[in-house]
Amino acid sequence: MKIAVVGATGLVGTEILKVLAERNFPVTEIIPVASEKSIGKQVEFKGKQFTVVGYEDAIKMKPAVAIFSAGGSTSLALAPKFAEAGIPVIDNSSAWRMDPTKKLVVPEVNADTLTAEDKIIANPNCSTIQMVVVMKPLHDKYKIKRVVVSTYQSVTGTGKAAVDQLFAERGGDDDASKKVYPHKIDLNVLPHIDVFLDNGYTKEEMKMTNETKKIMGDDSIAVTATTVRIPTIGGHSEAVNIEFENDFDLAEVTKLLSETEGVIVQDDPKNFVYPMPINAHGKDEVFVGRIRRDESQAKTLNLWIVADNLRKGAATNAVQIAEYLLRNNLLA
Repeated sequence: MKIAVVGATGLVGTEILKVLAERNFPVTEIIPVASEKSIGKQVEFKGKQFTVVGYEDAIKMKPAVAIFSAGGSTSLALAPKFAEAGIPVIDNSSAWRMDPTKKLVVPEVNADTLTAEDKIIANPNCSTIQMVVVMKPLHDKYKIKRVVVSTYQSVTGTGKAAVDQLFAERGGDDDASKKVYPHKIDLNVLPHIDVFLDNGYTKEEMKMTNETKKIMGDDSIAVTATTVRIPTIGGHSEAVNIEFENDFDLAEVTKLLSETEGVIVQDDPKNFVYPMPINAHGKDEVFVGRIRRDESQAKTLNLWIVADNLRKGAATNAVQIAEYLLRNNLLA
């Protein structure tokens, strides 16, 4: 089985290759695709070297599926070309997420909506993915009315240049020409992810609002978000406040989450056990803890959710979609 990885030399593309190998996806040949300047370079996969090619050559090689992580403009230009050739595309960018003709998929939540006709499948925003994995079983049981979320997001969400900025600042190099953020990030917190919109929210905040409704298939869920960049590299963290239609029992909530696919409960505050990005780093699961009732409002729950944004928030979710397609005979 040939798998094309578009954007194979980038931060998420590299992670996709790693996840494909670790999860033993039945790959016979990797087709790494990147920009013109990277064509001819070598990419390693399971001890073998594969040569980076352009998209036209990749399409001619007829991969069973193409996983994209090359930015929105590249996806808008190239994903339809793969799709027209009958090659399903799983896209990590924001290009197709809110397109009403495209599915926005988190496998634990809504993979069952996929059909053989879905040739471009959108991978959601990283911070949305980890939240809806936890929300799904709670919504099914208690019906969610409203979600208030504040995020604490890793610099890896911005890419390699942001990681370089963090460590350069940590080493005393404050060269403004190398900055990808408008302010210093080391020893700082930026309440600013993506661009600001006319309504005062950032694009990232509105992604969480709109994508959550689409993935959950329920426009009645009210969502409001504040997204924040912090100087960590292990993953994204979220403080989530959920108001339900129906009341809940805390022990039942904990049991429900502990039995949910892809979720690990870490909730023993007396022994200082709770999710942290340093422990989520390199893992595929979503970690949840600090599970407690909101004492200021009825039928409302507080949670702390952590996941590696490059893994479950991007690469792993995309590979899990490919696994679902394979398992359900939706790949050629």
